[in-house]
This record gives sequence, structure tokens and C-alpha cells, in this order.
Amino acid sequence: TIGILPKHLFAGKDINTAPANQHPVGTGRYKFVEWDTAGGMIILEKNKDYYGKVPNIDRIVYKTVAVESTKALMLQSGEADLAWLNAKYADTFRGKDGYKNIDFATADYRSAAMDFHTDFWKRNGDSIGVLNYALNKDAIAKSVLNGQGFPAFSPIQMNAYGGNKAADIYSYDLKKFAAEMEKLGWKKGKDGIYERNGQKFSFTIQVRDYEEERVDIAKVIANELKKAGVDMQIVLVTKFDWKAGYNGFLAGFAAEFDPDGVYKDFVTGASDNTMAYSNPKVDELLKKGRATEDPAQRKAIYGQFEEAYAERPGHLLVAYLNGNYVSIAGLKGLDTARVLGHHAVGVMWNIEDWTLNR
Repeated sequence: TIGILPKHLFAGKDINTAPANQHPVGTGRYKFVEWDTAGGMIILEKNKDYYGKVPNIDRIVYKTVAVESTKALMLQSGEADLAWLNAKYADTFRGKDGYKNIDFATADYRSAAMDFHTDFWKRNGDSIGVLNYALNKDAIAKSVLNGQGFPAFSPIQMNAYGGNKAADIYSYDLKKFAAEMEKLGWKKGKDGIYERNGQKFSFTIQVRDYEEERVDIAKVIANELKKAGVDMQIVLVTKFDWKAGYNGFLAGFAAEFDPDGVYKDFVTGASDNTMAYSNPKVDELLKKGRATEDPAQRKAIYGQFEEAYAERPGHLLVAYLNGNYVSIAGLKGLDTARVLGHHAVGVMWNIEDWTLNR
């Protein structure tokens, strides 16, 4: 990579005779060494020539492990020094000699994302928001997440430009749920499930079977909705099947950085809008938001987006998760000041300050 610098940085020198840039754009504190695709492992070594602070730890080995119990066992056996675990597995290490729990705030939320390609939501998309009244999100955060999370009301709730309380328009209120369902034309059938225009309020959500926490969240959602008169059926899959006609999936997303990034997820026809969500007001605000520079104006616009989305959502937002990391006692220096992203990514933002003693 060639680094190109403005001429004024070479004060007193001819730009053509100045030494070549020794620290081109793209160099980092660690250098790539090996990617073992078969073993799911990436190896990095520290860059001793890095222009800033050189890390203390010589070598970083990433291992891709999907199963929570396996990650926990790797910590216990000494095969891993640090692991991101779900809340329940992380809690098994709390207070245990030789280990430390490091809990980060994240912008990572869980939701039931509804697929508007399917006929069910094409007909009944107006009835997604009302489901929030039937969901005890506090109870989910306390039970499934062991208190390591909190209720979600906006897809940019943890973003610096988000968190507009005016968008928090739903509470857990079964009487309100029943009243709103009646307004929408839903009536309970003999089996206790709501019906409208000859169709039951029954839909399918696919969940990957190895993601224990998401499976547990889906089960609680299904139980809560069933009590209220809505049939959400869970389909466990090893890999998401987008052609099977399921009505949605148990999703995880995050907008920890600039909220302009959600444009691709929610604007009609945008690149990552895989669920075909469409809302003219949301389109207008997200287009306006990413074309505005003034921070105060941007915050106002994104606050309006949160309100517009809450009124006509495409996700049944459930909870934001903490990023629960567990390390061996000899790993020090992890800083929890930053909000992490989806799957608690970004934990290594201050890796240069870490130290490791086994």
C-alpha cells in the first residue's frame, strides 16, 4: 500500500527526495501470519515496527467456536485465555479462582425479524408492533440473560445518535394488547388463537439450533405470545434456510458506530434489507440522516426515525445483551469503556495495553 501525504508535511524538503513512508495506511499493531480454514484458526503476531505503542503480547490466536459449552471447556482446560460466553455460561465462572468476568455494554440486540417476502406478513405487517404489549422483556432479561441485558425499543438505542425515549411506546400490558388487537380486527378463535379474515395469527421463526441463548429467547417469546393468543412456532435449523418459507428468524444486529449504517438494513430495497421491510417514512428519514452533517440535526433526524420505526416495526425487538467475556486471571488490561458490537466484537480495541501471565 502506498501512503500519500500532503506536501506541507515535508517541511523544508523536496517531496521527490523525501524518504518513502515507512508506516503506510493499513498497518496495525498485529500482522497476519496464518489462517487455518480447516481448523477455524487465525494467527497474528505483533508488529514490532508499528509507529504507535507496540503491544506487550507477542502472539494472538483466534479460534472460531460456536458451541458455548466447548468454549467454557477450553477456558477450563487452559486451551483458551479469553472467551466470549453467553450470560449463563459466563456466570458459572463468577467468583471462581483463576478466572475473571469482564462485562461490556454492547449495541447488540436480539429480535424476531419478520420476513415480508412471506404472504403472512404481507397481509399482517400492521400487527407486529402490538406484539410488544404481550412480551415481558424485563423478565427475559432477568431470566434468559441472567440480568446481563435490558429491554430493547429501538435498533439504534445504544448508539450516540439514538435512544430517543419517545420511541419507547410499548409496555408489557396484556389488557392493552387485547384492546389493540380488537382495533386491528383480530378475534380469538375457539382454540384461544386470534384470527382475522379467516387466517390464524400463527407464524414460524427459524433459530439456529446451536445458539443456545437465542433458542431460549425464542422459547420465552413463544410462551409469552401463546398466553396472549398468538402462535409463534419455533423451527430449529443448523443453517438458516431462506427458501423454505419461514416467516422470520431470531435475529441479532448492532449499530454501535455511525447510525448511517442502518440505511442498508431498513430502507426499501437496500442491500442488507433481506427481510424486505418497507416504510416510506423510515426511507425518508434514513436518507435524510445520512445526507446531514450537523450532529444536532442528525440526532434529531435519527430520533424521528426511531419513533417512525416503533410505530411500524419489522422486528419484534426483545433485549440488548451485555458482552460477557471470561479470561484467565493472568490476562489484564481489558477496558470496558467502549460499547461493543454484534457478537460483542471490538473487545480488543485497546490490545496494546493488555498483559498476559500464565
